[in-house]
Amino acid sequence: MRLSLVQPAIIDDLRAAFDTTTVLTGSDIGARYHTDMAGVAVAPPLAVVRPRTTEEVSQFLKLCHQARVPVTTQGGMTGLVRATMPASGEIVLSTERMNAIEEVDTGGGVVITQTGVPLQRLQERVEQDGFMFPLDLGARGSCTIGGNISTNAGGNRVIRYGMTRDLVLGLEAVLADGTILKGVRKYIKNNTGIDLKQLFVGTEGTLGVVTRAALRIFPAPAEQQVALCALPSFDMVRALLTLTRARLGGDLTAFEVMWNNYYRLTTELVKGVASPLATNYPFYVLLESSGSDAERIRADLEKLLEQALGDDIILDATIASSGAAAAAIWRIRDSSVELGRALGPGVGFDISLAIDRMEAFAVAVDKGMKTIHSDAYAIVFGHAGDGNLHVSAKYPPPADKYDEVSKLVYGITGDFGGSISAEHGIGILKRPYLKLSRTAEEIETMRTLKRALDPHHILNPGRIFTM
Repeated sequence: MRLSLVQPAIIDDLRAAFDTTTVLTGSDIGARYHTDMAGVAVAPPLAVVRPRTTEEVSQFLKLCHQARVPVTTQGGMTGLVRATMPASGEIVLSTERMNAIEEVDTGGGVVITQTGVPLQRLQERVEQDGFMFPLDLGARGSCTIGGNISTNAGGNRVIRYGMTRDLVLGLEAVLADGTILKGVRKYIKNNTGIDLKQLFVGTEGTLGVVTRAALRIFPAPAEQQVALCALPSFDMVRALLTLTRARLGGDLTAFEVMWNNYYRLTTELVKGVASPLATNYPFYVLLESSGSDAERIRADLEKLLEQALGDDIILDATIASSGAAAAAIWRIRDSSVELGRALGPGVGFDISLAIDRMEAFAVAVDKGMKTIHSDAYAIVFGHAGDGNLHVSAKYPPPADKYDEVSKLVYGITGDFGGSISAEHGIGILKRPYLKLSRTAEEIETMRTLKRALDPHHILNPGRIFTM
């Protein structure tokens, strides 16, 4: 059936099934439904549907499944791989009105929430009961729980609490034909066959739409200590990580590394960011330790830094003296978006590789950038403790070097045996390079799952892979 014939019928069906505030068409579709984080817009979608409940999502997908109309699911629109940007003829399913936090169970250490809830609002809600939801990232104020689940988001505390999939106890999801899988369970141990919730974590909405989730929460630590260290080499970064794990153990919450140019340029160019240490050191590491015993946490961190200084692992260090000082140190690490805007054209990358290959990788990328333009360069920083680096490859205007730079950096990532996506997903932008990190057999197995759960290929078509 030609799409031009399908469009009027599906719109009429949607208007008949839902109220006027749920279905948006024409001029009622705001730019935010078809504009990405960089401000780049595409043509508006055929319609925007804004359900409030799992049952409404089911009803909507059933209609789209019957009419063979493609759907793209949107949350906070903070993604960086254009996975939620609507293609021609698609209908947007927005989760913005699925924003209820249904239950906070402190006894069980679980929160049950709809997936349109922004991450920061969930964090603040559980904090009211003395708990924390440990997933944390720079887009916390606007990204949603559904988006976090769909990309298996990582963020700043993976070294202690794991990725999003490690925080998910159960999910409620709707399949392409409207079938509801009621899997919101509040316990960790559940060896009753295939763990279906994992089909929807990190698969970017291609196998189903997650509508509700049971997530792990933890008692908020009584004390959090943040330190910033300056180091002479990446070998010493690795040595500090080894020492930190040995001395702090399970209290270690974050281990973030910044190459000199990231630290120096951020503190120089981003408004409101100060430099607590000199800007001429080769590497910087942000450490965070947290726990219930404030006096011990502080003492352990001080002893760690004393030993690291005595062993010439670090050259200088500062420990935050207050919550405001800790936030100021974290502001340096969290200002990558602002730095990117200040520096102009470039391409951002989110890769994983073994820590013993990180320095050589960064050198190879920077050297490769010089072959593209003599003034091109790479800025590197990331979650060294869990093997994730962020690379911002910069080149002078006005020429658009996106494709050339992408091919270079992803090619080097493949050469180093790394992953082209650590926590941002594949979407559309990284799809041509998926083969560098996954085998042909793995990709075909992904397609097999897609065919089984979405036979008409209506859910986020063309994201991750093509059929």
